[in-house]
Amino acid sequence: MIVCVHIPRFELAVAAGESSTLAHQTLAGRALAVAPQVGREQRVGEVSGAAEAHGVSAGMALGEALARCPGLVLLPGDPVLVADAWETAMHALESIGAAVEPAGPGLAYFESAGLHGVHGSQQGAIAAARGALAWPARIGAGPTRFCALAAALAVRSRRPLVLDGRDVKRWLAARPVGLLGFRAETAALPQPLGRLGVRTLGELVRLGRPALTDRFGAAGALAHRLACGEDSQLRTRRIEERLEESMEVGEASSGEALKRVLGVLVDRLLARAERRGRTLRAATLSAGLLTGGGWRERVVFRQAICDPERIWLALLGLPAPAVALRLAVERFGPPASEQDALFDDLGAVGRAAVSRTRAIRLREAIAQVRAVAGQDAALRAVCVDPDSRVPERRVVLAPIPE
Repeated sequence: MIVCVHIPRFELAVAAGESSTLAHQTLAGRALAVAPQVGREQRVGEVSGAAEAHGVSAGMALGEALARCPGLVLLPGDPVLVADAWETAMHALESIGAAVEPAGPGLAYFESAGLHGVHGSQQGAIAAARGALAWPARIGAGPTRFCALAAALAVRSRRPLVLDGRDVKRWLAARPVGLLGFRAETAALPQPLGRLGVRTLGELVRLGRPALTDRFGAAGALAHRLACGEDSQLRTRRIEERLEESMEVGEASSGEALKRVLGVLVDRLLARAERRGRTLRAATLSAGLLTGGGWRERVVFRQAICDPERIWLALLGLPAPAVALRLAVERFGPPASEQDALFDDLGAVGRAAVSRTRAIRLREAIAQVRAVAGQDAALRAVCVDPDSRVPERRVVLAPIPE
């Protein structure tokens, strides 16, 4: 059974959490929204229920949102604070023994079957998850990820909703198609489906998978599978060792001063004993802004490196005056002594050594591609049933082992 943990309006709650007045206004029904980030498209972030009642929704253009709700209060967004709060929540779930798949700030999944021996039962695992979190969460459970999400969104109290596999499909049929907006692959479908008059997942199923595939492509086929109670397996996150360095900028908050501070952070990070000579594959640069809020940018290097000048050049691009900078390692590469070009002239080295060396370098290249584009970025075709009449059964895609 898969458990879904949903913290409603997580980004908005984090933005309002520092001010008790704003937190009280949120509870009192004040129209609030997260302001657009500096240097990004002018669209509002998460909005409160009162703002939704005025027709304001997340992702709406700022001018349209203010026109629909003139009394809308904009809170400065802080991706750094949101990321830190969500990472704390992930650590809390992992502390009960759960292997977690984070689907975004405020939404995560984990498999409860492996926790029965630790917490006694599924209800015990859910209670442990709720007790570990510092945020009030809605929790649902079901046979698939999408079913668990639908159950969590239907909860209106602290009591979790657990769906039995026998009644899942019938229960899902009455759910709104807006649930598809919580999946990145189907996020664009609720609006056109609404224009077609499709309001529930049951109506979506009755359209048929071929018709949905013809109209919406792979997203339509996936939407039909989800509405039928089918879904893929969880993709739990890898627990990586994390190193970080931070520095207050003070009065020198822009221009060349920020570049020098960034160089100091890179040197400090590379000098940490915990690095153990390993290269850096991906890093995160974040900043607190003078005007409030902050920004956060994840950078994946073209190859795993430990050259401070190359790292510094890859991280340049500070968009606004900042009062503090922080640099953290997201993923490590192999030790620097093992780094070479992918294709070198190997000279008189034996054929077996050439093959071994090339295999090592190709594994490193695969790991770098996955750091950039995710775990599904490097797959191989495996013949399963070449004589099958169904094309999809002849060959399947499987991850390439590193």
